Amino acid sequence: MLLKFQNQLSTSFPFLKGKKLLLAVSGGIDSMVMVHLFQHLKFDFAIAHCNFQLRGEESDEDEAFVETQSQNWQIPMYIQKFDTKKLAEEHKMSIQVTARKLRYEWFSEVLEENKIDFLLTAHHLDDSLETFIINLSRGTGLDGLLGIPMTNDTIVRPLLAFSREEITAYAKESNIQWREDSSNASDKYLRNKIRHDIAPILKELNPSFLNSFQNTLDNLQQAQSLVDDASRIVYRKVVEDLPFQKKINLTELTKLPNYRAYLYQWLQPFGFTAWDDIYDLVHAISGKQIFSTDYVLLKDRTHLIVFPKKTEVETASYWIEKGVKEVKIPLNISFCKATDTSHQSRNTIFVDEDKLTYPLELRKWQEGDFFYPIGMEGKKKVGKFFKDEKLSLIDKSYVWLLCSDNQIVWIINKRQDSRFAADKNTKNKIQIQAI
Repeated sequence: MLLKFQNQLSTSFPFLKGKKLLLAVSGGIDSMVMVHLFQHLKFDFAIAHCNFQLRGEESDEDEAFVETQSQNWQIPMYIQKFDTKKLAEEHKMSIQVTARKLRYEWFSEVLEENKIDFLLTAHHLDDSLETFIINLSRGTGLDGLLGIPMTNDTIVRPLLAFSREEITAYAKESNIQWREDSSNASDKYLRNKIRHDIAPILKELNPSFLNSFQNTLDNLQQAQSLVDDASRIVYRKVVEDLPFQKKINLTELTKLPNYRAYLYQWLQPFGFTAWDDIYDLVHAISGKQIFSTDYVLLKDRTHLIVFPKKTEVETASYWIEKGVKEVKIPLNISFCKATDTSHQSRNTIFVDEDKLTYPLELRKWQEGDFFYPIGMEGKKKVGKFFKDEKLSLIDKSYVWLLCSDNQIVWIINKRQDSRFAADKNTKNKIQIQAI
């Protein structure tokens, strides 16, 4: 196994050479074998151990075991204890999801604080098979059938080409000590049921099953690469990237015979999961919305629009005192004295300062707001102006108003109000520019 591992590092992970590494070590057979291999090849690494305090004394004994081994090997070690059950209850998440979140957040902190290049975990081929079956049983796209990735940013999994059987054989031949996790024997968790009941049957039906599975993963990964390439090409034709939003052109989208596949590729990274509802949204009435944890998918007249959920910043008011030269929140606006007023545009206006009442207010529009659009006779409701400008619901939500004594001076980047506009008789002209 050592020679195969060395070859695997050379072909799949050459970037690890000469880097500082952090090995995630539970004390189980997989992670202890990983430590032994990297020791033998004289890599520069430290060990990180998480104690989730889920198995009472057994968890503490695992921690003590890894710490003792680290001291014997004279390898730097980082240890972190978590009150996992309490945190899972507070955040209303499962124990497994909570433990994973805590683990990787802490690993990330250790990497950053100690200027370590990569985190290595001891996931192997059997783990990848179990993940494949779990995702298959729950329903998934092609990406869910790719098993566990070998690399993911700074996370590297160098044992993915090795089976549990190979790892166990190597541990016994090399007299490696390890700790058995008693929870692995329980069928309480889905992964364990697959490990104990399903995987053995597959291996019995085909003694070379894991090799066949690895070949299948390779083929699926190549297929995913083709999908990604096609998705990027079509994306440029159908999706418009704008600040804070992405707009999917429905006319162009529905020309595609397999547009659902493209929607899945584009929207899955935003955490959406209600795929039947999303596909129905294409032909739904305007204004219908679907939510993920952090994003909204809105059906507009001609587009599907993805944008972040609102924050407190978007609903607050901001005040600008007289003499202020620049504000940067909630958007960047500059104020300066002016003489030449010939360069007016949507993002640059000129006003008569003597008509302003300070402090000025920056706020979002409200029902009933009206203004006197420059270049037009009379007043107009802001909502009607937005409709004439063909602004979507999300476009409206990002528009800010500059107001003086609650009268609109400027619908920023859209239209100035004529009541405050500078003219040839204005003595104190101010240029206001949105950057």
